[in-house]
Amino acid sequence: MHIAFIGLGNMGAPMAANLAAAGHQVTGFDVAGTTTEGVTKAPTAPEAVRGADLVITMLPNGDILRAVAAEVVPHMKPGAVLLDCSTVDVAAARAVAMMAEEAGLKALDAPVSGGIGGASAGTLTFMVGGSDEAFEIAKPLFEIMGQKAVHCGASGNGQAAKICNNMILGVTMIATCEAFALADKLGLSREAMFDVVSTSSGYSWSMNAYCPAPGVGPTSPADNGYNPGFAAELMLKDLRLSQKAAEAADADTPMGHAACELYRSFVEEEDGKGRDFSAMLPRFETRRRGN
Repeated sequence: MHIAFIGLGNMGAPMAANLAAAGHQVTGFDVAGTTTEGVTKAPTAPEAVRGADLVITMLPNGDILRAVAAEVVPHMKPGAVLLDCSTVDVAAARAVAMMAEEAGLKALDAPVSGGIGGASAGTLTFMVGGSDEAFEIAKPLFEIMGQKAVHCGASGNGQAAKICNNMILGVTMIATCEAFALADKLGLSREAMFDVVSTSSGYSWSMNAYCPAPGVGPTSPADNGYNPGFAAELMLKDLRLSQKAAEAADADTPMGHAACELYRSFVEEEDGKGRDFSAMLPRFETRRRGN
């Protein structure tokens, strides 16, 4: 398959390299001029997409996605698939899908879970919105870049699934960190806390797979000085997307709202920027009730 890949950053570059290594013809473009192994570098985004059977985008936000789509859609061949793997707002995903479909193209929104490590290893999970036909065309590529692709329904539903999932993740990580800080003050060892909760009703991915307490449970960013596996500012981005969607849908999400505000304070007013989102634990360790 002839593939164009727009956005060769920390996530896009290894995804594109994996497609090239699997034998696909991949042409790439990034505004920073970056490229990656096996990918032919194009001078512009329109040049990259000409003749491509499928165009993948991995971009920072919805506004940039809309702008890039407006730039490349007129140059894509009829019937090609526009596959966006960015994490953006639902409205932007649906607007870009409509733009593509009006131009005689197929469109998918397919945000990912798994981080940079998953992108490099080809073990990402894709949450996909769009038509059955487009999903079937892209399915072999999902199998190269990831370990699972879930078709969530119509355009925009991939983004909806991603932001709902990450709202749960943000809320449960805060609760997990709060509980460890409380356990410390009550004289309960962290190991005992983990042993009980990880096999009881408090079980969660935040506790069992990504424990925020160093030296407890499987190895996590907490064991590496909270260097980010998933940066706190990226969690803040996703929580803001969840609240934007909740406002548009008139949905009451008080815990999501509270988590968003806590991560906003952590990233913008404290020392959270550039740290893993589980670094909420050392934050709570030093705080007293009401401060």
